[in-house]
Amino acid sequence: MALKDKNMTDVRAVDPALADSIRAELKDDRLDCVRAFVLADAKGITPLAVGGAADSLGVHLSHCQLGLFGFPGHAKAWETGGWKEMTMPEGFKEAIRSSLDPDGSLSCSAAWTLAARFGLVRAQAGFFASRLNVKIKHCQLGAF
Repeated sequence: MALKDKNMTDVRAVDPALADSIRAELKDDRLDCVRAFVLADAKGITPLAVGGAADSLGVHLSHCQLGLFGFPGHAKAWETGGWKEMTMPEGFKEAIRSSLDPDGSLSCSAAWTLAARFGLVRAQAGFFASRLNVKIKHCQLGAF
């Protein structure tokens, strides 16, 4: 969900040190997903806390590690060349299907786990889920 579409009535004050850390990581006024996770780890807080702080600061996230959003000129990472030729690893389809939530979606964290299990770049897991018409939900940063 885009920042502009979020209900921001629950905006909270952000710890000034965290706010400064987020601002220090911005590139083109956006916080890269990878940098948000690194920042969460460095601060000893959850990625969701970093995502919530970014929301409160009006900072947009970019370059989703699953390839779902934040790629300038393209909605998804795989809208650039070379992705369509990728072959889904044997057993990946079944692994996704067995990892689905009751509503038929795949959580972001489950997609990361599958990527690691199959030796994929996380965006490849997002791409293959997309090819299977599986919606990824529950972003660990709270983006969607």
